[in-house]
Amino acid sequence: MTCVLYPGSFDPVHNGHIEMVQTAASLFSEVVVGTLMNPSKGGGLFTLEERMALLDECFAHLPNVRTTMFDGLVVNLAKDVGADFIIKGLRAVSDFESELQMAQTNQAISGMHTLFLPTASRRSFLASGLIREVARLGGDVSDMVPAPVFRELQKKSVS
Repeated sequence: MTCVLYPGSFDPVHNGHIEMVQTAASLFSEVVVGTLMNPSKGGGLFTLEERMALLDECFAHLPNVRTTMFDGLVVNLAKDVGADFIIKGLRAVSDFESELQMAQTNQAISGMHTLFLPTASRRSFLASGLIREVARLGGDVSDMVPAPVFRELQKKSVS
């Protein structure tokens, strides 16, 4: 049995994230999706509780996926949930450079290895920050996010 941790801010979760989790769920016995408030990405659109609810709804059909929220080092969460590996998605070469540095740091401080999974090319442009901006300005992101996320984005833009 192999358990993997897929950490991220998921603000909001988009179809690229969904693809990653579905791929991981087909490859590994258990997938833990961990959401955090990332201070380097600003205050965020959704609270951690809102993100958890959306993640739970989006992954309810996958029995080997569970979600959690955390604060602190990813490697500590990986240890707490019993993960064998951390997984990260790669959209482009630029992702590889930053993710490799993080993976090497995590391995150096904890011994935890990171596995990289490439995204499908049709979703490689998706980024939560861009989706937030397009939605904020009234653009259509319905093909970029799962239906529950789109519904909540619409509520946020009305408020």
